[in-house]
Amino acid sequence: MRVAIIGAGAMGGVLGFYLSAGAEVVLVDGWAEHVAEINASGLRCEVGGVGQARPVRAVTDPAQAGPVDAAIILVKARQTPWAAGVAQAVLGPVAVAYTLQNGVGNREALAASLGAGRVGQGVTSLGGTLLGPGRVRHAGMGPTVFGATPSRQAAESLAALFRSCGLPSEVSDEIDSLVWGKLLVNVGINALTALLRVPNGALAALPQARDLLAQAVGEAAAVAAARGTALPYADPVGHVLSVAEATAANRSSMLQDVLRGGPTEVATINGAVVREGARLGVPTPLNSALLALVAALDESADRRISS
Repeated sequence: MRVAIIGAGAMGGVLGFYLSAGAEVVLVDGWAEHVAEINASGLRCEVGGVGQARPVRAVTDPAQAGPVDAAIILVKARQTPWAAGVAQAVLGPVAVAYTLQNGVGNREALAASLGAGRVGQGVTSLGGTLLGPGRVRHAGMGPTVFGATPSRQAAESLAALFRSCGLPSEVSDEIDSLVWGKLLVNVGINALTALLRVPNGALAALPQARDLLAQAVGEAAAVAAARGTALPYADPVGHVLSVAEATAANRSSMLQDVLRGGPTEVATINGAVVREGARLGVPTPLNSALLALVAALDESADRRISS
């Protein structure tokens, strides 16, 4: 099986490392230094404190990647239009591109370019950290679920590949529920950790931070209920707190973005809750504030005072 991973950052790198054990993987990324280091020294992944390297092909030019049997998209939301163009260039005649990106709206953006029959939605609970050019850390194990639409066969093939490479995976007909289930986790953890500059576990340990998490998640749960989306857990706040505790040492992807001065995905996470709440008449005051604050962080990145 030939698989293109579009976006070789933290999560793309972790998946590239694991899936290369069972498939012919090509990483497509625009960071030339990263691509050159992978091709020269292998893709290095720290697993349980031990670094390992595997040979994986990486390219910056999509023309050098295809055709492939499947594509997995893991770019930041702002790069989705670029990823759509890459997928258009590398997908084989019947191949499907699956997005495992954070937030909501990415699948729809991809489908607008590729067609609904060529784009699938997935959700992953894997954790990853980008350490530098050619180097990633596997920061947490968790299941990856692929939606049965638009092709159950394609979804089953990818899930089987993941399992054969030691990554838990399955196929679901209830992918919208899982997408919103993960969205609430990101809503509760990402913006707050980015603003407070703390690892995930601090949100569960500090009373004020814990209260803010509960309020943000409560707003998002109310929006999900108003849109008729059943969440995959009964206690949204309890679930998000358990994730924060289970990943206590991890730095959220949004915190990593802020620390390196890069733009965040707040518009597709907290922003998605705010937009859907406005459409449905559900108030989301804290998520609105978090959206504005993180957007201001993005805007002021080049004027930030260093300690």
